[in-house]
Amino acid sequence: MLITPENIILISSFLLIMSIIASKTAGRAGIPVLLLFLGVGMLAGTDGLGKITFNDPFAAQFLGVVALTYILFSGGLDTKWESIKPVMGPGIVLSTLGVLLTALSVGIFATWVGDFSLKEGILLGAIVSSTDAAAVFSILRNKSIGLKGNLRPLLELESGSNDPMAYFLTIGLTTWLSLEGFTPVDLVPLFFKQMILGALAGYGLGKICVFLVNKINLEYEGLYPVLMLGLVAMIYALTDRIGGNGFLAVYLAGITMNQSRILHYKSYIRFFDGVAWLMQIVMFITLGLLVFPSEVLPVVGIGFLIAMFLIFVARPLGVWVSLIFFKYNTREKLFISWVGLRGAVPIVFATFPLIAGIDKSNQIFNIVFFIVIASVSLQATSLAKVAKWLHLAVPERLKRKSLLDIELSDGFKNALVEIVLPQDSVVDGKKILDLSFPKTALIVLVSRNQKYITPNGSTELKSGDQLMIMVNSESEEQKIREVLGII
Repeated sequence: MLITPENIILISSFLLIMSIIASKTAGRAGIPVLLLFLGVGMLAGTDGLGKITFNDPFAAQFLGVVALTYILFSGGLDTKWESIKPVMGPGIVLSTLGVLLTALSVGIFATWVGDFSLKEGILLGAIVSSTDAAAVFSILRNKSIGLKGNLRPLLELESGSNDPMAYFLTIGLTTWLSLEGFTPVDLVPLFFKQMILGALAGYGLGKICVFLVNKINLEYEGLYPVLMLGLVAMIYALTDRIGGNGFLAVYLAGITMNQSRILHYKSYIRFFDGVAWLMQIVMFITLGLLVFPSEVLPVVGIGFLIAMFLIFVARPLGVWVSLIFFKYNTREKLFISWVGLRGAVPIVFATFPLIAGIDKSNQIFNIVFFIVIASVSLQATSLAKVAKWLHLAVPERLKRKSLLDIELSDGFKNALVEIVLPQDSVVDGKKILDLSFPKTALIVLVSRNQKYITPNGSTELKSGDQLMIMVNSESEEQKIREVLGII
């Protein structure tokens, strides 16, 4: 088949549609959807039925970085500060110290069982050291899995925040192997620079994005998500340009926007959830195309040994040491250890030594690919069973109730009150978003000139408006009346 724009569009659309349709059947059969996407790419590749030749690690890396940027932002945007605040300590330790311990232990083991130098072994360990945000988000946010306590927010926080550490270690070790005179000591100031600048940029640029979106007043509502697409890409690029960690920045920017009063928030959640799924599909199919199964077969033996060591030794070691000063029991630590899912991110990171031309980078890439397949096949398929076995799963009857509460938490209130704005109201012409309303209160309907308006954050209130407001308590109603200038 000739390489033309039409043929590229045809093949891309076919692979995308086939992946989505096949995922429905795969889910019923218990096959992890992410593994299916990889399989579609491999099936369409050079060694598969499609015979599509794709051997460009730079293009795969570029697509992977773009995809991971939007996946992390989507995860941050859907992460509530109230849920992760109690687990900030253990989450940060897991995403830094836990990643480092995993990388070192896997690196030493790989050096022992394989033909790797210590540097090469630790590089391999760094590449597979983080849990995969796309895999964890997609599996834990599936409504079939309910977890007791704060396990879910801890696991989501860890998976969303540990990629920056793994990325830093991968880049640092790749530089160490390829650049003369570079030493591990040089990594220390680089680490603090990346993390500090990444955190500051994520929070600061996130606040700027909130201000811009709330004030720009676009004529077409459909342009707001498009604007946000550009802003997210800008956050990553600007942070990377000043030497910060772009992945950390976009994740924190998402959390910052979640905590702020921002127009069209619900629309962003739905839009970026779809974008995140699209990015996952594109990333997994592309990486599947990049892999040659015939080259993976020779490393199955050593890949299996390293994968089992990672799952049963290295990950638990990182979890137990990281949580030693936090109050988690043995069953919880066992489950956290089991949710050490590896997905497309390690495969993306494995392209960095490939592009740098490091010795044995091709072997490392194929081993990483096998580890990902082993992790998703073994751990992703058994998460619900392991949670139930460890008595950490929410019982079915309680799970339905808790999910209902979660779904309604943003809009379900205890009372509905009607308030009429007086003439020459102090809030005349003000947007709902600009009012200092309690976060738990919601204006559900505005009656104006015998017409009904379904309000959003950009709706301007007018004197004489009749407002239907859902509130939680009498004290909250009093606060609302004070804000509206009605005493």
